[in-house]
Amino acid sequence: MTRNIRVGITHGDINGISYEVILKTLEDNRLLELCTPVVYGSAKIAQTYRKQLDLSPVQFQQIVGGEEIKDGVYNIINVVSEEVKAEPGVADKKAGEAAFAALERAVTDLREGNIDVLLTAPINKNTIQSSTFTFPGHTEYLEASLGGGKSKALMILCTEDLRIALVTTHLPLDKVAAEITVDNILEKLKLFKDSLHADFGINNPRIAVLSLNPHAGDSGLLGKEEQEIIIPAIEEARNRRILAFGPYSADGFFGSGSYAKFDGVLAMYHDQGLTPFKTLAMDKGVNFTAGLPFVRTSPDHGTGYDIAGKGKASEESMRSALYLALDIFRNRNRDVEAHKSPLKKQFHEKSGDRDPNVPGLA
Repeated sequence: MTRNIRVGITHGDINGISYEVILKTLEDNRLLELCTPVVYGSAKIAQTYRKQLDLSPVQFQQIVGGEEIKDGVYNIINVVSEEVKAEPGVADKKAGEAAFAALERAVTDLREGNIDVLLTAPINKNTIQSSTFTFPGHTEYLEASLGGGKSKALMILCTEDLRIALVTTHLPLDKVAAEITVDNILEKLKLFKDSLHADFGINNPRIAVLSLNPHAGDSGLLGKEEQEIIIPAIEEARNRRILAFGPYSADGFFGSGSYAKFDGVLAMYHDQGLTPFKTLAMDKGVNFTAGLPFVRTSPDHGTGYDIAGKGKASEESMRSALYLALDIFRNRNRDVEAHKSPLKKQFHEKSGDRDPNVPGLA
């Protein structure tokens, strides 16, 4: 009997809106027909938030480790001590330590096959910093932890009809231009194309590439990166059978609705892609880490300290992230099956060499 897809859910920053959106997402028990959620967090903190926010009861089975996960119930693995308490709206190091404890435990279970996909609630990128977490965010940590030095991660923000990937992610703006190289753009375009095909089921995806400078550089007047780097990268991508187009100036591209003509959009830097995405996606956006051997999604919002503990947080992005993780996991499995070769090809130089024991060759 095939087991349910097991979804590891990390609790993120315990002082933000993570528990609220997790509990609201799990209120619908029909989820158990689709998957087996496993929360890495604290049963005590979850119960505290449920009571404080007057949410519907969610029954968790407390387990010690991933090997005890059971289908048909909500599982929770306690990763912090009983003494740790949530303080809604407060950014502190204890919350950061709790966030990392959940992430580290879930990634271990992912590598060991105890869970199938990872869904991460938002973290505070400052409070989580320590001697063991020195990364700008989830994406970079997961690339180091799950990529094994062989796989590169690609951040994709997506809804059902909009997918935006980034050449650079959590990088100060004054360092972006140095990272815009032909090789980097080609690498991201290849990762993006492969993900759109295997993860989203899109054959021959059309990818729009944004410019770095205003007005796509205005023929070199406002910058030379378009002429010297981005256009050559697009041309080489097309030589490699990647359907890349552009470069397009971001303001006119999104303002005119041109994004709707493409399967994906490659932005040069974080805010160039995320600002229009979050404006268009509202509460439905999902952050997906492509390029790795494991599936990881996350809601596209942050910790929400300003509304933490007030019952105002929408779970829509969290729910969308869960559904997308399931869809991508299935799509990847279908893609692997579709590319399996059931029979080895038989080659014979002469008709007299045909093997009578092989059907069709006698």
